[in-house]
Amino acid sequence: MSDWVRAFSPASVGNAGVGFDILGHAIAGVGDTVAVRRIAAPEVRISAIRGTTLDLPLDAPSNTAGAALIALREALQLPFGFEVEIEKGIPLGSGMGGSAASCVAALVAANALLDRPLSREALYPFALSGEAVASGGRHGDNLGPMLLGGLVLATADRLVRIPVPAQWHSLLVHPDAVLETRRARAALRGAYELKEFVTQSANLALVLAGCHAGDAALVRAGLADVLVEPRRAPLIVGFEAAKQAVLAAGAMGASISGAGPSIFAWFETCEAAQAAMAPVQAAFAAAGFDSQGWVSPLDSPAATLL
Repeated sequence: MSDWVRAFSPASVGNAGVGFDILGHAIAGVGDTVAVRRIAAPEVRISAIRGTTLDLPLDAPSNTAGAALIALREALQLPFGFEVEIEKGIPLGSGMGGSAASCVAALVAANALLDRPLSREALYPFALSGEAVASGGRHGDNLGPMLLGGLVLATADRLVRIPVPAQWHSLLVHPDAVLETRRARAALRGAYELKEFVTQSANLALVLAGCHAGDAALVRAGLADVLVEPRRAPLIVGFEAAKQAVLAAGAMGASISGAGPSIFAWFETCEAAQAAMAPVQAAFAAAGFDSQGWVSPLDSPAATLL
């Protein structure tokens, strides 16, 4: 019924350290590309997945992109369907939002094929349905920044883009290792102290206030995860050394990206972020892992049509 429409969704840093499941930011330079076309059959069909050596499900309800488009079709009661081809550019099990990127890119492409395209915010509920297939929960810390770009607060039904100074940059380093999301979430089971929640709430407030004010001192005071990182860090070989290396290089703060094993850090300038990459990669190398790194503006681009 129509030609293919292609969209690219960037990777992302989920949680952003202090905002478990509700705060994240996009990463320029790496992401997934999805092609979608309208078909007469009232169904969603995934015809190809490329760019990965692992078998990802072609069954649409079991695939994040497929599930998102099924939710879109059902909500809008569309008389037509979609055929989908996915090109993975984000390493699987990396903590870089790979499952979210596929469903966001699929939605952005499919949205362009609608007679009345929706806003990015209106696509959010369908993206949540897609992400739930991979993670088992409806959380938008990866989806929000992919849809809107930059740093985004993502609640159950709202996306709020957080302003950040243009010169602030992030560093993301991914060691050549896999940490499955469900295993990382299982590590969070158990009791927590009330004082831990109070501290984490204070840290999140400091980071958000610092971003709004462009005050790096506030971000430095708050960008420390006391809830999730202590439970997940033991799953990531080389993480502690990598974190110490990036903090020694002048980062405002650093933590686990998403479920891990990647590490992220925020810097006040692009040059500082670039200079920190080598010592972080050296720390992972000492632990036996090759790694890839990306430097990106914290105010980074959203998913886009190609």
